[in-house]
Amino acid sequence: MKAFELDDLLFQQKTERRAYLEFLRQSSMSVGLYTLPAGGVDRQKPHAEDEMYYVIRGHGVINVAGEDRTVQAGSSVFIAAGVEHYFHVIEEELVILVFFAPAEGTTE
Repeated sequence: MKAFELDDLLFQQKTERRAYLEFLRQSSMSVGLYTLPAGGVDRQKPHAEDEMYYVIRGHGVINVAGEDRTVQAGSSVFIAAGVEHYFHVIEEELVILVFFAPAEGTTE
C-alpha cells in the first residue's frame, strides 16, 4: 500500500521550493501536487498524456483550448493529451492534485 497525507506533501513541496511535486509514479499513472500563488503565472505546456486536475483549495480560472472556466475547491477538470491549458486570474493560492495517465513523460 502507498498512502499519502496532504500536510506531509505540502511540507515537502515547500521545503524543496517546487511548484510541482510528483509523489506517485507507476507505469499506468503519476500523481503530483501543484501549487500556484495568488497572482502567479502558470507557464506549463501541453502534455503528451491525459491529465486530470482536482482543486483542493484556492480560486482561479483555467483556460483549456481557449475556453475559460472558474475553478475552486472541489473543482475537477479533465485535459486530453496535447491540448493547450493553463491557470490564470489566480485570486487565491491554488493547491491542485494532478493525475497523469499514463505516467507523465512516458509517451511522446
